Amino acid sequence: MNSNLIFSILAIFLGSFTQSLTGFGVALVAMAILPSLLGLQVATPLVALSALVLESLLLYRYRKSFRVKAVWRLMVASLAAIPFGAYVLRQLDERIALFVLGFVIAGYALYALVGFRLPELHHPLWAWLAGLFSGMLSGAYNTGGPPAVIYGNCRRWSPQEFRSNLSGFFIMNSLTVVSTHFLSGNVTHEVLRFFWWGLPAVAIGFLAGQSLDRWLKPELFRKLVLILLVVLGIRLMF
Repeated sequence: MNSNLIFSILAIFLGSFTQSLTGFGVALVAMAILPSLLGLQVATPLVALSALVLESLLLYRYRKSFRVKAVWRLMVASLAAIPFGAYVLRQLDERIALFVLGFVIAGYALYALVGFRLPELHHPLWAWLAGLFSGMLSGAYNTGGPPAVIYGNCRRWSPQEFRSNLSGFFIMNSLTVVSTHFLSGNVTHEVLRFFWWGLPAVAIGFLAGQSLDRWLKPELFRKLVLILLVVLGIRLMF
């Protein structure tokens, strides 16, 4: 087992644990680490596969709080935009693509750390816009979370609604992203090898996050992860 495989498994565990504990983070954390180890062409489909498994577990866990009505516009807009994001990624030079990825990760982490409170949103147009941006980022980098998280905050979802609604939204995103990668031939033997090795890390991260939320302070852990994302995002940019 080489060092890249070990660090990749740890990145998948950390992302899974973070999302299980706080409701977000598997793709942001994993995509902040894995491209430097494996390259974007391996990291992107690998994270999509791992996220699909985790989000299935989380949706089952919070299924009673899930409301399709709250996210259907996000879903439809995002699903329409995912193929476009995947296409753009294939056209970009990897150095430019990594810069954009780092900017998205660091920018969102700084926004979340500052705790800037946006106004409450009611008009359905905002759901369509958030879904479009989320879909493009999902297709390109698996990082469709920030627009959806910001939308959820502006809708003033409760913590339970936040986890369940985002899990339902993310699982549809992940299904589409994974299908796109399979159809594009991006899910190679190398990707599957890393995925099978990382699958236990997804399960352990999920169970650890569900078990330790009563002992750890999710908000403190979230802030520590956001600080880490700022550092890793800037590192990807430069």
